[in-house]
Amino acid sequence: MMAKSARKYWLLKSEPDSYGIDDLQRDDKTPWDGVRNYQARNSIRDDMHVGDLALFYHSSSDPTGVAGVMEVVGASRFDPTALDPNDHHFDSKATAENPIWSLVDVKFIAKFPKFVTLADLKGDRRFEGMLVLARGSRLSVQPVTEKHFCLVCELGGWKPRT
Repeated sequence: MMAKSARKYWLLKSEPDSYGIDDLQRDDKTPWDGVRNYQARNSIRDDMHVGDLALFYHSSSDPTGVAGVMEVVGASRFDPTALDPNDHHFDSKATAENPIWSLVDVKFIAKFPKFVTLADLKGDRRFEGMLVLARGSRLSVQPVTEKHFCLVCELGGWKPRT
């Protein structure tokens, strides 16, 4: 019998003007679609699993930072927005036989009482090595250590259930 894999932790970026934590809270659950970077796609397709937790990061906003937590509740599958010519995530190279892009379903868990800014993370040595702090880091899906995940939650004023 194969042992259950350990929970993984992630940071997923979205522009709040497009889809923010308040939208996820309203919807409760949504497909995390529109990822159009191969490295991010590979993380979704190969490494994300139901039960994993993710920090919801507001990008391209003022300020940028972590707004809350969501859980992966649906396994990786093909992203249908890639095949829809009316969707702004359409990819003319994707086909039904070779859909290229993947998504997972995520569920709202918590909105932090305190928004954790990128400056908060940069100013705290405990976050050394966190990918979102790397110079030039623009990856919209990135792994986070359990330690960093818990520290971000602590800064946000939310205690994860273990």
